[in-house]
Amino acid sequence: MTSDPSAFMVNRLLEALPPNDHTRLLARCDQVQLEAAQVLYEPGDIIRHVHFPTSAFVSLVSTADGHDGLQAGMVGNEGALGYELSLGAQRAPLRTLVQGAGLAWRLSAESFEQELAASTALKRVLHRYVCVLLTEFGRSGLCHQFHQIEERLARWLLTTQDCAHSAQLALTHEVLGRMLGVRRVGITNAATALHARGLIYYRRGVIAITDRQGLENAACDCYRANRRSYSELIARG
Repeated sequence: MTSDPSAFMVNRLLEALPPNDHTRLLARCDQVQLEAAQVLYEPGDIIRHVHFPTSAFVSLVSTADGHDGLQAGMVGNEGALGYELSLGAQRAPLRTLVQGAGLAWRLSAESFEQELAASTALKRVLHRYVCVLLTEFGRSGLCHQFHQIEERLARWLLTTQDCAHSAQLALTHEVLGRMLGVRRVGITNAATALHARGLIYYRRGVIAITDRQGLENAACDCYRANRRSYSELIARG
């Protein structure tokens, strides 16, 4: 799923830590394989591990009344799963669903809490990451309400590519519709429009981004705003 070998072992949140903190934390982690469609947590589950994806990417899905749910956010090698523990919460608020198989660093909840106590830098980075997610969650609701399906699909594909490190994405229209809260016919029409503009190519189960810059121009501003939020709070320290 990834074309960049250097991405297999790198998590950008961990890379933002000072060298000593980074080395100490990784020494306590296990490298694990996450499989597509694997559910790490359902809402209300006790968080027993923190995951720092490297090549896997995971959807955070809001569920209600037995419905499939709507994607609230996505986590790849820029983030962490189980970050709620840094705020003192013990249970997962959202369904955590693996969208793209790959690797992650995994740390037990007990070891994570010990690292938090030992590293003010880890606590600071995670609190900033929570700020990024809260901003993205709020923006996601506005995006769902006011932006066109074609714009939202372009944003979602760009975000997925950022997480997957590949221009070819194993995604069905059914999955896209479920994550965006759109009927399948709406996704088909939007994908057809992007294809006609030469921005993507798709066949059953696979979408390839053929014009990255063009797709960025087609996406709603939420994509660029989310990247700015992360850069300002995390990447620039």
